[in-house]
Amino acid sequence: CGEVIDLTASPDTIGVAWNADGSARIGALTAIAAIASDARLAQAYPGITAAAQGLATPQIRHMATLGGNLAQRSRCWYFRNPQIACLKKGGTDCPARSGNHLYHVAFDLGPCVAPHPSTMAMALLAYDAKVTTDRHSGLSITDVLGDGSNGAVDNLLAPGERIERIELPAPLAGERAHYKRAISRSYAEWPLVEICARAVISGGTFQQVHITAGGIAPVPLRLEASEAALQGKPATAATIAQAAELATSGAKPLPMTGYKLELLTGLVRDVMERIAT
Repeated sequence: CGEVIDLTASPDTIGVAWNADGSARIGALTAIAAIASDARLAQAYPGITAAAQGLATPQIRHMATLGGNLAQRSRCWYFRNPQIACLKKGGTDCPARSGNHLYHVAFDLGPCVAPHPSTMAMALLAYDAKVTTDRHSGLSITDVLGDGSNGAVDNLLAPGERIERIELPAPLAGERAHYKRAISRSYAEWPLVEICARAVISGGTFQQVHITAGGIAPVPLRLEASEAALQGKPATAATIAQAAELATSGAKPLPMTGYKLELLTGLVRDVMERIAT
């Protein structure tokens, strides 16, 4: 039996606090439903509240916490099968590679091909959020989750380390944001691909573009090629279409996951067109 850790909520670990500059702190034990319904968060960080609204089911959103969503375990069916010893359970290989990996990665970054399950991590990455634990402060989402190259872990937290709060920088003046996911059924489904994007449009051109994607890699990804194709460029359908095609830069789909690249391209185009209107 492992070490028992007290996760009793405290003022520092639950709820939303606002700083004078407009930045926010969200306690790690804040329910996803509370984030989804917070009007002030929706005004300042619409991509985050929209992601929370799309996550799981109403029952789960009322029980699940922000910290729990960040630190959740792999949703791969091989990992969850007690008879199979995959990499994350001390095994020597990833059985999904040669098995059924229909819902797995399209960006093959490491030995494990399970996509990271955290919708909130993907949205927080778009907002340059910082994570504070009981041992460290100022951690980026990448600091917490890694770069996907370690197939044996779901995150880089030390044993017993607890996420305490997430800090969000003040919103940019005039910024817009949108979130969208592609799923295989209407309700209560994990995303096949999901996108969170934010940008400032000034003088008819894109500025400060951030685009992140989930469901496609062992960790949430910044789509840097698409961002670069939009930065300083006219906010037109043609520019957006070119940037959307670049969303798959660096992709290495598995034999069964090539379909995710088309979903990724379509979602980037759709989300950026919504931001531009």
